[in-house]
Amino acid sequence: MTGLLVSLLLVVVAVILRWRRPAWYWMPFGVTFAALRVAIRYASVMDACGLTVPPARWRLSLARMANRPVPESQAPRILRFRPTRTGLLLRLKLRPGQDAFDVTSATDRLRHSFGMYGVTSREVRSGVVELRMTGYDVLQRVQMPAETDREPMRIPVALREDGSVHYRDYRTVPHGLTLGATESGKSVYQRNLIAGLAAHDVALVGIDCKQGVELFPLARRFSALADNPDTALELLEALVQHMEDVYQLIRSAQRITVDVPDADIAADIWDLPADLRPTPVVVLVDEVAELALFATKDEEKRRDRIVTALVRLAQLGRAAGIYLEICGQRFGSELGKGITMLRAQLTGRTAHRVNDESSANMAFGDIAPDAVLAAIQIPTDVPGIAVSGDSTGGWTRIRAPHTSLRQAVNICNRHADRTPDVPALAAFRPAVASLAPAAAPLTKAAPSTA
Repeated sequence: MTGLLVSLLLVVVAVILRWRRPAWYWMPFGVTFAALRVAIRYASVMDACGLTVPPARWRLSLARMANRPVPESQAPRILRFRPTRTGLLLRLKLRPGQDAFDVTSATDRLRHSFGMYGVTSREVRSGVVELRMTGYDVLQRVQMPAETDREPMRIPVALREDGSVHYRDYRTVPHGLTLGATESGKSVYQRNLIAGLAAHDVALVGIDCKQGVELFPLARRFSALADNPDTALELLEALVQHMEDVYQLIRSAQRITVDVPDADIAADIWDLPADLRPTPVVVLVDEVAELALFATKDEEKRRDRIVTALVRLAQLGRAAGIYLEICGQRFGSELGKGITMLRAQLTGRTAHRVNDESSANMAFGDIAPDAVLAAIQIPTDVPGIAVSGDSTGGWTRIRAPHTSLRQAVNICNRHADRTPDVPALAAFRPAVASLAPAAAPLTKAAPSTA
């Protein structure tokens, strides 16, 4: 009787956890059931999905010589079988004649057959494919792992649909574009990025033409800020001058001599000695359309100078340690000349929910056409869901954990001592004392009823 009550209690606990806390349910219960399903069904599922090959000729010859039954078709060999905190990880060795695309095209059938929430595949090396299975919807309630990579300029900003961490690696993908409609989660993504950068030795430069409502609360961690197009133009031209000064520094320290190995010749700031290396700069533009719109001839001239400066920074800034992070609701040719040239330099693309297909095409039409459909299918009731891709054509769905403005402010204030003084940007350093709220409210107080 006691054993029956314990079993019943475990079943009730498992049902409640699967409903309310799927991440807690997975490790004690879900991973066990999933591993058993994969182990028992593996051979039959691979055969049903067309992922088997006929036996080798020498095996058929041996079977005929020994008068034995014909050997069965062979499925990919499992090299690694490892449970993770969100699912299962299978590394498969393909049989001769099989291709990684065969496995990729069968991921949806594998998901149904193994009873998993999602299955993604990637080719590790020639003949080896990694299947990452998720046991539940990891994007429904994002929980970032406690331990992530701590490499310089590599920021964990979101969680991918396969349960892995999505990093914004500036040394690999120097410039990025983030699109999204109002209330799509674009601002939360940007806050996570700034909060992650705050703990690194990097100079943050912000351009927020919405009178600074998004970036100025985080001003204690910014080396320079601009809240209108006129100041933004001066700031961008100062950055261009800073870039040219950094290139002069690199040239003076290249050390091109006979006894210096080729790998030690400096070609960017990361090749310089630590005592000579200038501080890398990340430029965050909150709404790029405000910099590109104009109504008068003078504003058009200002707009052309702004776009020219952005294009120069995008084309030449990587080696000088200047990285662009452009955000906006739309980003296309209707913003004027030079915009498509700028977009071509923005390798990292992230699109939150958009209102029309043309906006998704602006992000992925030239690098990953199949990601366009995924971007326009993002539901409106789940803010923060986004599609991220790059120039390789690969893409994935991601979601950043919710970070309130107060949490981002606290993180930036905690790391305010890391804010570097960049001489070229000293004139644009925000006056922190002036950011205090006004003493009087903007609305008239209601008359007292006492």
